[in-house]
Amino acid sequence: LVARVFGVGLALLLVFGLFEQWPRRLPRWMARWALQVAAVGATVPLAFFVAFLLSTAPDAPPFWKTARLEAFMTFTFLGMLVAPWTALAALLRQREAKVEKQAIDFELERSEMARQALDARMRLLTAQAQPHFLFNTLANVQALVEAGSPRAPLLLQSLTEYLRAAVPRLDGSANTLGQELELVRAYLELMQMRMPDRLTFALHVDPAMHVLSCPPMTLLTLVENAVQHGIDPSVEGGRIDVHAERLEAGRCLLRVVDTGMGLQASGGGLGTGLAALRERLLWAYGGSATLALNEVTPHGVQAIIEFSEKP
Repeated sequence: LVARVFGVGLALLLVFGLFEQWPRRLPRWMARWALQVAAVGATVPLAFFVAFLLSTAPDAPPFWKTARLEAFMTFTFLGMLVAPWTALAALLRQREAKVEKQAIDFELERSEMARQALDARMRLLTAQAQPHFLFNTLANVQALVEAGSPRAPLLLQSLTEYLRAAVPRLDGSANTLGQELELVRAYLELMQMRMPDRLTFALHVDPAMHVLSCPPMTLLTLVENAVQHGIDPSVEGGRIDVHAERLEAGRCLLRVVDTGMGLQASGGGLGTGLAALRERLLWAYGGSATLALNEVTPHGVQAIIEFSEKP
């Protein structure tokens, strides 16, 4: 009995799979699922007939001439009652699995497109910030040249060396805080050569922070803003301190503090560079990153970026 039932079940499974692929093309009025269900239903009596025929002893009369005919009719009736519904349920489950797989594939494709759009947006914002920084730096060199300062050739040489190292990094979508600090130090050294009596600076960085990733020109934008809107317009000049430290719960803090003109004297606005930086932080960290500007007593500005470490 077990061999008979499993043999019929295997035959029905083979027929179900066969008509899933064959024939390749069907008439427009015929649905493949209907063909599969009908084929399974039609195979039931044939499969039981073969099963009962093979299970009859060679010297015994045919099963349809014995009491076994009643068992054949019972199995055939039950099989034709259950098998088509089982095939239909399998087809529905198969369709649900296909729809679910398409939904997963669509979500993966959407996530990949969103990631590519994010990368493209980050590159665009970085590209917008690059000329802003380069033009400001070149304007500083031009001012020294026009003033006939003997420091102009040395500053131009330092700027050339700085750009040779900095420009390839600015084009990359990935950047570490250690690389960013190298650019900041080089930039501040350039600015210190331009106004040696009015600018001093110091970097206060936790060594473990060097390996953290950050959007390109994050710190550099803050430092450049401090120089352009805080130290440069001030007659007395001032000092810039750059801090990078770890906080609790995987948070990191970047601070750029200057003793320049202050927010009110400089207009109090974000400016193009800081506005672009805020957007880059939004794209890179979502709502977990913040950028704030605060007044420093007696005068100056403190720019603070707080964000969560990326895994």
